[in-house]
Formats: sequence, structure tokens, C-alpha cells
Amino acid sequence: MIPPGLIIAAPASGTGKTTVMLGLLRALAEDGVAVQPFKNGPDYIDPAFHRAACGRPSFNLDSWAMNEGLLEAITRRGQGADLILAEGSMGLFDGVASAGAAGTGATADLARRKGWPVVLVVDVSGQAQSAAATALGFARLDPALPFAGVILNRVASPRHERLVRAGMEAAGIPVLGALPRRADLVLPERHLGLVQAVEHPDLDQRIADYAAFVRAHVDLAALRLAAVGNPLANGGGRLPAPPAQRIAIAQDAAFSFLYPHLLEGWRQVGAEILPFSPLADAAPDAGAELVWLPGGYPELHAGTIAAAGTFLAGLRRHAETRPVHGECGGYMVLGEALVDKSGETHRMAGLLGLVTSHAQRRMHLGYRRATLATPIAGIPAGAELAGHEFHYATIVSQTDAPLAAVTDAEGSAVAETGSVRGRVTGSFFHLIAAAV
Repeated sequence: MIPPGLIIAAPASGTGKTTVMLGLLRALAEDGVAVQPFKNGPDYIDPAFHRAACGRPSFNLDSWAMNEGLLEAITRRGQGADLILAEGSMGLFDGVASAGAAGTGATADLARRKGWPVVLVVDVSGQAQSAAATALGFARLDPALPFAGVILNRVASPRHERLVRAGMEAAGIPVLGALPRRADLVLPERHLGLVQAVEHPDLDQRIADYAAFVRAHVDLAALRLAAVGNPLANGGGRLPAPPAQRIAIAQDAAFSFLYPHLLEGWRQVGAEILPFSPLADAAPDAGAELVWLPGGYPELHAGTIAAAGTFLAGLRRHAETRPVHGECGGYMVLGEALVDKSGETHRMAGLLGLVTSHAQRRMHLGYRRATLATPIAGIPAGAELAGHEFHYATIVSQTDAPLAAVTDAEGSAVAETGSVRGRVTGSFFHLIAAAV
């Protein structure tokens, strides 16, 4: 059985929903509640924080990139838990204009499909009773959207809280908690979102502080009572199959952006995952059938990677006989050179004719569909893939054949086609699922 669930959402980014989510996960776990976390949409970073908070692996649910079968298969990861908490992305109704495999990717879309009521985290700074108008609009814009209530955030004083609560009561909006303004309870960010969980030496203490804060100001019992169950459909759907059976995957602070459901699916059918750390100058396992370099922050560690002779030699040796694939940051490392934000050029693996620069920054963001012109290991040519692109790198030169024909969520062609040279492939495209 799938346990009852809730979605922690917000009117916009930056309202504090991740802090609330982490505090709730830890506080409930401390109470002996087995909580299964999920993240709506293509977020590479938040699931690691969720796992640190409650001890269970977190998975992405994405109605644009995933069909109903895959959404159901991932939701089954919640079996055995007592409660599901899913964290939304951006604003509650923010998604793409053109629906994908199952929907628009909006948090509201997931809430409707799963029947999980929305708990809206509302930043009430700078307003009092007027905050009720915001909450009421989000509660009533879509009559099919299950709505549990609000958690008020950044409350200035007890008087401020009374005024905001009065407005919510008049509008018929349940208030599940009210969090005072705390400037010290903020996670640091960088250009792709939060600083990664692995980079916080004090992360456990931070999350414990969030939990104590949430416990003092949120009605956890009322929150649990608001959750709604989601019975499984017909049991159809499965997690993605692996592109090889023995896969060496780079895993460290420079290479960490690989969707958890992919690893889970690969392991589920018996694939052997062989992690290694380029930052520790480790070579990929000599017995691997495929080397996969995920995205991450190689631009922050370019000097270390350029000096990692054992890693680079092992990568080149593998590419002589077996496939190597890089996603986003991994793609940049497979190229000739990477220019960091200060303008310094660092030699990379030289397996692709690609030079990228962070000195010439431009944001590339959005869903992508890719039709492969050549295989990626066991993923055949002609396969249609759904994924996501998010980076600030600029291509200075790219001399190899394109890996795929790539379009955005509205079907417009995207210039970043990826590259292929021999057995080596790479793209800024982060794989989420096979397109349907």
C-alpha cells in the first residue's frame, strides 16, 4: 500500500519551502514516523538533502518527462512508509505551456494526479490580512486541486501572526503553522541552486535546528491528519532499464547530478554500479562496460580534474574499447578544455572536440527532448529521450558530429545537440526517461 501524502508547495521560489520540508522530514522522523520524500520536477540537488533529513532516499516525480507508468513505479518507492512528503518546485502552478508525457511538470499537476493535498508555505513578510487573498487564490484557482492549508513563514511578531491568522480564518484557510522570521535558518546557494548536501560539514546540525524550529511552530498532528492516501493503479510501469550491466559512475562533489530513480532502476534489474571519484584521482573500474560522468560542478574543481592523471588516463584507456558518456558537467570534462569563471583554461580529457567557458556565462534552462543519432551504450540510435538542461556554460568550439536532434518543451530546435566521437558521447542534456 502507498501511504497517505502531502505536497509542500509555495506561491513562488524563495519562500522557504525547502527549509520547511527539511524541518518536517527530520521532526517526523524523530517521532518515529517513516517518511518517504519526493521532489517534483527536474531538481538534481534537493533529493540529497531529503535523504539526509529522514534517512530514506528521495526520488523525482516529473509529469512532463515521465509517463503515468513511470510515475507510478517511482511512487512505489513509498511502500512501507507511514507518510509521503513531496516538495514542490517553483510556484505551485508553474510548469511548461505544452504538456509532456503526462502533464506540464507543475507541482499542481502532480498534486491532482496523486491526490496529495497541498500545504502552501506563504511568505507573509510585508503584509498581514492581505496574505489570505494569496492563499485563497491558490486554494480556489483549480477546484480539482486538493488543498490542506498553509504554513505561514517569516512572521514578524505575535501581533503580526494574529493579524495574518485573522485574515486566513475569515477566508476559511486552515493555518497549520506559523514560523517566525529567522535569518540564520537559510541554506547557502550557488548558480544551480543550493550548495550540495555533501559540501555541508554541519548539515546534520542544520537540519536538527530546522526540525526544532518547525516542531515549535507547526501542528505536526494536524499536518498528518491532512494527508490523503493514494492507492496504486494496476501495478503497471517500471523504472528505466540500464544502458549497460557494469557501469562505472563518477560520484563526488564535482559529479553528483544523476537522477536517483535511474540508479534505482538500473540496480533493480541487476546492473552493477561501480562508483569512483575523479577528485580523488581514481580511475574507473577496469571491468566496467560503460563509464558515465554525471553533471555537477566540474568548473569549481577544474584545476584538480586537470591534474588528475590517473583518472584521465583511465578514462582515455576505457574509451579505446568501450563507451564513455558525459552529461552536462561530465560532457565538459570529456572535451578539450574548460575555461573557468576567472578566464583560466584547464585541459580536460580531450576525448571530444569541445571547449566550454564559464567566463562567458549564459543560462540554459528547460525541458528537452532528444532523438539520438547514435547509440549511448545500450540506448539505441533513434531512441527518443526526455530530459532537462540547466547550466551557465558557453560552447566556445565543438568539432564533432551531433549526438542528437534536441528540442525544447514547445518543440523548437535547441542548438546544444551534444557530441559523438567514436565510442565517446556527451551532451548538456540530463536524461530523465524515455520519451513517449
